[in-house]
Amino acid sequence: MKNIFIIDDDVCIGDMLEELLTREGYGTARAYSGTEALMYLSSNRPDLILLDLMLPGLSGEELLPLIRDIPVIVVSAKTEVNGKVELLLGGASDYITKPFNTEELLARITVQLRKAAAPSPASSVLTYDEIRMDTDAHTVEVGSLPVRLTRTEYAILKLLMQNPSQVITKSAMLDRISEDTPDCMESSLKVHVSNLRKKLKEVNGKDYIEAVWGIGFKLNEDLA
Repeated sequence: MKNIFIIDDDVCIGDMLEELLTREGYGTARAYSGTEALMYLSSNRPDLILLDLMLPGLSGEELLPLIRDIPVIVVSAKTEVNGKVELLLGGASDYITKPFNTEELLARITVQLRKAAAPSPASSVLTYDEIRMDTDAHTVEVGSLPVRLTRTEYAILKLLMQNPSQVITKSAMLDRISEDTPDCMESSLKVHVSNLRKKLKEVNGKDYIEAVWGIGFKLNEDLA
């Protein structure tokens, strides 16, 4: 089942979308503000997002650049052509104006899910600032200098580099690295992150990993 994340503070529109999508066989989740949506995305990965722009807290325009590798259809009452163009160039996959025809919306969702499912050549190299990770060779370099990491440290860094703009909660991190490093426990996670952070910082003095108090960890966006 494909899961669609509805981000809209209008309860009536959200209810209508949820009912429509459920009837079509999709799973749904909802958020009523940009801040709430960002928290949800830190530990969940929907197949597609329906994003309103006029949200309390973090607006849709502010939230959009923080979403990576998930198709986003903007659903908004704003009709200005320049605004639509900016959003499409800024990361939106599609744009539909309120009020909309439900059949058209469903067709646009189908198209975006089909595109997302199409196979694409995946690079084995992840980069972030001066960090270069080759996931085929299982090597990490900072600048041109190799950095020796434990299995757990490597798994943590790989997860963070695959989601460079997201806060990864502690529980989500433990769950998502479990295949690569089943020995990591909640009680030791902080130590592994601290050791990883220290090894990276020793090479060029840059602090690549931030702890988000009470939530989890993320890469330092100032270095992106």
